[in-house]
Amino acid sequence: MSKYEIGDDEIRRLEKDFTYHPPKGDQPERYLVIREVAGGMALILLGKCPPSRERSLALTALEEAVMWANASIARNE
Repeated sequence: MSKYEIGDDEIRRLEKDFTYHPPKGDQPERYLVIREVAGGMALILLGKCPPSRERSLALTALEEAVMWANASIARNE
């Protein structure tokens, strides 16, 4: 079926990455702080950078950073 060997570590990683992780403990508050700080940065970018593809990419990268930061909390605690 598969041309490549799939190891146990890779299977565990996929299981962790593609599973819903309900928030626990102080995680919701930490998610909120990350989103609020990133939202402030987004406003700075909108106010200081001219409308452009580059500004759009900067906002997309900031959004991506928030998602990865939240995923790091959800998946690893």
